[in-house]
Amino acid sequence: MISVENLSKAYGARVLLKDISFRINQGERVGLIGRNGHGKTTLMRILTGEEEQDDGNINIPKNYLIGYLKQQLDFKMNTALEEASLGLREYESDQTWKAEKILTGLGFSDADMNKNPNEFSGGYQVRLNLVKLLLSEPDLLLLDEPTNYLDITSIRWLEDFLLNWKGELVLITHDRSFMDKVVTHTLGIHRMKVKKIQGDTEKFYEQVELEEEIYEKTRQNEEQKRKEMELFVTRFKSKASLASRAQSRVKALEKIGKMDKLETIEDLEFSFKYSPIHAKELVNVRNISFGYDKQKPLFKDFSITIGSNEKICIIGKNGKGKTTLLKNICGLLKPDTGEVSTHDKLVSGIYEQTNIVRLGLNNTIEQELMEVDYYVDKQKARDVAGTMMFSGDDALKKISVLSGGEKSRVMLAKTILQPSNIIFLDEPTNHLDMQSCDSLLEAIDDFKGSVVMVTHNELFLRTFAERLIVYREGGFEIFEGTYDEFLEKVGWGDEEETEVSTPTNSMNRKELRKLRADINAEKNKILKPLEDKTKKLEKDLEVTEIKIDDLNNMLVEASNKGDSEAIAKLSKELDAMKAFAEKGLEQLLEATEELENKTASYEEKLTSLG
Repeated sequence: MISVENLSKAYGARVLLKDISFRINQGERVGLIGRNGHGKTTLMRILTGEEEQDDGNINIPKNYLIGYLKQQLDFKMNTALEEASLGLREYESDQTWKAEKILTGLGFSDADMNKNPNEFSGGYQVRLNLVKLLLSEPDLLLLDEPTNYLDITSIRWLEDFLLNWKGELVLITHDRSFMDKVVTHTLGIHRMKVKKIQGDTEKFYEQVELEEEIYEKTRQNEEQKRKEMELFVTRFKSKASLASRAQSRVKALEKIGKMDKLETIEDLEFSFKYSPIHAKELVNVRNISFGYDKQKPLFKDFSITIGSNEKICIIGKNGKGKTTLLKNICGLLKPDTGEVSTHDKLVSGIYEQTNIVRLGLNNTIEQELMEVDYYVDKQKARDVAGTMMFSGDDALKKISVLSGGEKSRVMLAKTILQPSNIIFLDEPTNHLDMQSCDSLLEAIDDFKGSVVMVTHNELFLRTFAERLIVYREGGFEIFEGTYDEFLEKVGWGDEEETEVSTPTNSMNRKELRKLRADINAEKNKILKPLEDKTKKLEKDLEVTEIKIDDLNNMLVEASNKGDSEAIAKLSKELDAMKAFAEKGLEQLLEATEELENKTASYEEKLTSLG
């Protein structure tokens, strides 16, 4: 168990964390969330001792081992297996089979075991670091964006591995679906503070939203109450009969702490601009083949027709040519054989990972956006920069000082500046935070044109993919259907078996459907009364708030008239009504929490069925 007490951290005038306290208890898998640049990675580095806090204490038990997944690459051995085995504890140094098992789970072939670590792609080198970390068997595992360079089958393997992890875990990831499946608790950095709850990210954000709504209503009520007191004091402090009451109001005002209005938190909000096109077919791909090594093509004789308003995702293991296929389809690469033809009015928007390194480092964000096309003037560039959370003078920052996530937002800004009728996206979620991913998901789902996207994010796949281009058994094939249909009908047959025990191990599909139906029936029976109760409490609270507003107005009117008898009567009624509202709010919070807990319990049961 680790406890953090009153920890603060600032860089100059910029405060990231202020007097935060939390605990990580035995066996907890904690998802650490918050916007980019708000202190998630800083907090992890403080926990490992790589950075020091300005104030506060961190209490770590004796002999408690913390393992941190680093992005720095420093290989010492000649083969991947030998390098991975460095992570074994001293008394297990001869048990290299453990290293081999995890390497296989993360996509390393038998031949890869004997390759030099420096021969692998960046993604596989990061995996090798992950293997060393897992083999060291730390008590607390700290993972900062572990899915960024993993393909979909490796992510599913890692998901099962972490679900069976017996120690503690702190996880940062932009992949909401992955996090929600793995974690038991969510720890959020919000407004320089932290809040920890039992449950997933959805429950966390709902709770924060509800608490801030309550805070704002309370603040408005307090502000109204303050105005009423000030008005009363101003009108009656000179009247002998009401002087003592006015004086007590003055003292009450002094005791009431003023509640500050919550600052608006900027979210990434944008949409891809659609250029209308009247065509059934936008792109025709006929029998294309391509390979950087002409003797070993990445794919052969691939064909697909992309129509208007289609959402297509390219999925499969890393290193098999997904990005290369996308570049061939969108025209960035020319196929070795075959042909790609497009509609004569086709206008494409293209976002690819490698374009980030092509940004002009000496350009400001504004200058970079103005270079997209002649019609993008300063005002247009500033407007689009603002939608991507670079408002005001932030648009004058140089590309060279931006983080990876900020550069990704600049690339997205360049993609949306020009209207298009088809968008090609290569892993656009890498380096974006969870809120930015949500905005991107909404923008893609709302786009009226076609989308072709390489992704390993299962939330994106489940939300809008209508067709799939899947790498399987040495080539790409088209699956006509959704991702869930693909998992049900085809699945990832080459996934490594895990030790996870679920009802699917011993039940056939018919039995599973019956069990799922029984759980849903019980869920509806239990949750319906709770939902009705919550709705009634919400309605009653709305009615009470309307009555409070009416009484406030009447009290102001009585004050203006100087009607002391009416003021006394209305004040009494208002206090009683506010007390009633507070009781109703407590009942609503209790009912909401009970409904959320029971809903989460049933969802967990259904999820365990696969």
